[in-house]
Amino acid sequence: MELRTLRYFVAVAEELHFGRAAARLHMSQPPLSRAIKRLETELGLTLLVRSSAGVALTPAGTVLLDKARALLDQADRARVRVAAAAGAATTLTVGFLGDTTDPGATRLARAHHRRHPHVEVRIRETDLTDPTCGLHAGLVDIALTRGPFDATGLTVHELRADPVGALLRSDDPLARRDSLELADLADRHWFRFPEGTDPLWQAYWNGGERRRGPVVRAVQECVQAVLWNGTVGLTPVGHAPGEGLTVVPLRDMPPSRVVVAWHEGDTNPLIRSFVRIAVPAYRAPDGDDR
Repeated sequence: MELRTLRYFVAVAEELHFGRAAARLHMSQPPLSRAIKRLETELGLTLLVRSSAGVALTPAGTVLLDKARALLDQADRARVRVAAAAGAATTLTVGFLGDTTDPGATRLARAHHRRHPHVEVRIRETDLTDPTCGLHAGLVDIALTRGPFDATGLTVHELRADPVGALLRSDDPLARRDSLELADLADRHWFRFPEGTDPLWQAYWNGGERRRGPVVRAVQECVQAVLWNGTVGLTPVGHAPGEGLTVVPLRDMPPSRVVVAWHEGDTNPLIRSFVRIAVPAYRAPDGDDR
């Protein structure tokens, strides 16, 4: 079995969807399907059950997924050590957008340290005006952030999709609703980002409309604008809103996608390993410190 084929299998097994796996691997779906079929033929086993509902792992596929992850981790560690021996950098600068308390980030930090205890990870936390966390400016090697944003020259991989709701004061009349639509908030003041902020990012967090309201740069400024002025805005539903605040789910708002992004074509083995560790870390159930 080639490492490349194992990477293909792990991608399909983690995504449980050939189309998403192909996008993650930056290849078309037909050669990916053929590679998985060849692997099953080589092993004489069925690894994946394909149906109109998607893909499911067989018992044999579940065992191979565990073993394949271990083999790929060993290969990644070997590349990092060889690169270090050749004088390559053993530091990685990671950009974070606002919230480093995400359980996925905590799991990722622990798993990364277990695999690469001698790699120094430098953290650069940015405010809401730069969704690439310094990637476009060349300040970080890789970013853990949320989309959408201008991805020119970048490779972006989705780690998780979070439902979004309206952040409101607890005494707001709309706070008693089980759910809302964007039209329910049309006449309200929203928090906005400064001029020059990535337009894709600005449009998403403004619900696709031009809004009026206070300009903010940081998460706490958003929270305080709601508390003090009754401003409204959007936030992932899973975020604890804080005392005096509530989050009401929005039925017509697409989810907020947590992504990892890096410079297109970057061959740094630390980046490849970081991404491989990030995928299961962000998709594991909370409390599962794998």
